[in-house]
Amino acid sequence: MDAREVALKIINDVTQNQAYANIALAREINRQKLSEQDRRFITELVYGTIKAGATLDWMIGHYINRPVDKIAPVILNILRMGMYQMFFLSKVPVSAACNQAVELTKKYGHIGTVKFVNAVLRNAGRTPEKIVYPDKEKNMARFLALTYFHPEWLVKRWLKRLGAEATEDLCRINNLTPPLCLRTNTLKNTREELLLILESEGVVAEPSRWTPEGIICHSSPALITLKSLREGLFQIQDESSMLVAHVLDPQPGEFIIDTCAAPGGKSTHIGALMQNKGRILSGDIHEHKLVITRENAERLGINIIEAKVLDATTIGKQYFAQADRVLVDAPCSGLGVLRRKADSRWRKEESMLQELPKLQKTILHSAADCVKVGGVLVYSTCTTEPEENQAVVESFLKERSEFILEKTGNFLPVTGHDADMVQLWPHIDEVDGFFIARLTRVR
Repeated sequence: MDAREVALKIINDVTQNQAYANIALAREINRQKLSEQDRRFITELVYGTIKAGATLDWMIGHYINRPVDKIAPVILNILRMGMYQMFFLSKVPVSAACNQAVELTKKYGHIGTVKFVNAVLRNAGRTPEKIVYPDKEKNMARFLALTYFHPEWLVKRWLKRLGAEATEDLCRINNLTPPLCLRTNTLKNTREELLLILESEGVVAEPSRWTPEGIICHSSPALITLKSLREGLFQIQDESSMLVAHVLDPQPGEFIIDTCAAPGGKSTHIGALMQNKGRILSGDIHEHKLVITRENAERLGINIIEAKVLDATTIGKQYFAQADRVLVDAPCSGLGVLRRKADSRWRKEESMLQELPKLQKTILHSAADCVKVGGVLVYSTCTTEPEENQAVVESFLKERSEFILEKTGNFLPVTGHDADMVQLWPHIDEVDGFFIARLTRVR
């Protein structure tokens, strides 16, 4: 199976079976015997084609006389791949993109679809001028949505809140490949020691400026091959996600509850900050996800984590006023991490921003019941939208006078952030979009 066919198989799995792009890609690449060059090409082709999905369909529409959704799914994906290579991959000759698309169609279609794909792509190659983007000044939202591969409803929201320049910056950043981030397991080594070990394993990396444990990888062999990973010297975790445990500020010997914990990145970070002393209840409603939490904890050498099936909406009844600190890393729209998930942007709907806050508030109130007087409650999300962030916390504080909002920015491990509630942005802070608020129970 050649590289383009592997890519097509993955794209079909994502678009037809709702598979997650990163998981489907990793599974298929590991299954095939591929050169490093082919692995890189497949990755670019899969992520690029999926990310540009709506724009590619709009482009294809210029060269056909039927609705795009009337094309058989596998043939449409072949066309998408062809158009992506022709218009967005400068190193791929137009003729190669067309010829390979035709060869794939011979295998997955019939004589009629072969002629159709050939005609569409040849026509696009001869007359690219047919594709005219909307006027930027007259229809900014449509222009940005098509140019930067984002849902138009989301672009409109950001334009209203952030303005044109910031919205364009954010959309552009969301299309760049973010760096791989690692968190030093401080129970086993220091960041300086780990950087030397990683260098010996062929990893090009530097310290994070956001967290004392963080490491930014610029290039590396496949992580699964690294002895340092197997030995639990680090955990894969994004920079902004690492900040949450610092804001929680857990202390050795305390009882901590992580309410929506799987797959356990924050729980294991909390355990390291506690020097593996105390108790952490790491809850989630999905047992299969808790398996990963347990595996990570064991690999990292943390034995104070109890990974348990729990419903965060009712956890307050089980652990009323028992915990020193409670973390609610709430289920959210994930609009702050679009750059890490190629398929995610097309699976979001604006209605989520009305539905999710109801769940988030329920979880936050239930989690609050677990906090002792004098204890700490931290609310975090990986989204940028105020309905899920500031509005949830403000609503909670109006109803729960026994809690006060602390100046959350003061608890970040970096200076210059003294905000009451912390909102990080990819285009401003160069990390994932993330929200954190720290509250204390005073009575």
